[in-house]
Amino acid sequence: MKYFRISFIATFVLMGLAAWWGYGHGGPAAAMNALLITGILGVMEVSLSFDNAVVNASVLKTWNDYWQKLFLTVGILVAVFGMRLVFPLAIVAAATGLDMLAVWDMALKTPQEYSRHLMGVHEEVAAFGGAFLLLVFLNFLFDEEKDVHWIHWFEEKVGKYGTESLAVLLALVSVVLCVQMVPEAKRYSVLYSGVIGIAIYVGVGWISSLLEEEGHGEVGKAVAGGSIGGFLYLEVLDASFSFDGVIGAFAITSDVVIIMLGLAIGAMYVRSLTVYLVHKGTLDEFIYLEHGAHYAIGILALIMFASVKYHIPEWVTGLSGVAFIGVSLWSSLKYKKLESE
Repeated sequence: MKYFRISFIATFVLMGLAAWWGYGHGGPAAAMNALLITGILGVMEVSLSFDNAVVNASVLKTWNDYWQKLFLTVGILVAVFGMRLVFPLAIVAAATGLDMLAVWDMALKTPQEYSRHLMGVHEEVAAFGGAFLLLVFLNFLFDEEKDVHWIHWFEEKVGKYGTESLAVLLALVSVVLCVQMVPEAKRYSVLYSGVIGIAIYVGVGWISSLLEEEGHGEVGKAVAGGSIGGFLYLEVLDASFSFDGVIGAFAITSDVVIIMLGLAIGAMYVRSLTVYLVHKGTLDEFIYLEHGAHYAIGILALIMFASVKYHIPEWVTGLSGVAFIGVSLWSSLKYKKLESE
């Protein structure tokens, strides 16, 4: 339980803030309602981001202590406050032309208006996140150095013919298909957002490989077990996951403060789960868990693309990820049993 101690403390503090906020806006009944909604949002965030924790752990396990601690301290502050509060505010500011303070004032005083603006750029954000997450999945699938296969016949075949270039090509085709599903007025902005998602993925990979190359002096040596590129990769990955949770939260409440507190609680548990998976070597023990998380990311990417036209309930998104991870965990246990026999 020591890995979740900070999350328990954060839960106590943030739930207390939620109760205080609710009480100040409607007395004891509002305080209880705020506590209930905050708890629901925390659980929802964990269910939507469980696969994020597994992928984070699969990257962090190869990093040295410095970069692990940097991501789990500075990175979690960015994840909790940046991606779940500042990022949506920045999107609404860009969409409306208002400054951040004016948008924050809008979020507090007229949350329905803030929600409307945020929902209004859902297609663009979905194209960006879908393109980035699809590349995460495809490059895992096409990794020729991967010697452990979950769906053996399928992964072995695609791993033989798949390359990074093919992954980018498939992502571009997916973005183009996504563009065809939106109204004419939205097509350019959706195409632009999807291409930006692909460009950021490729750019982050280039930065990471550049810094980790031998012969780049002390900088390259200093980041051999982790890198600025890898740090940025995990932050963009978290952004792609977190916006889905923010959009889903507005289906439950329009109170921005309660949304921030609830999602922050969930983010803290995702952080604790990441630490647990890294320190306990769980990914080495359950060999298909990483595969299940990446398949869940692939499904999430397709759901994000489809959501530009069709409404897909948040519980479908959450359960699809949990289902893949659950099946991969069961497969891992089955594999361990056969190995021991």
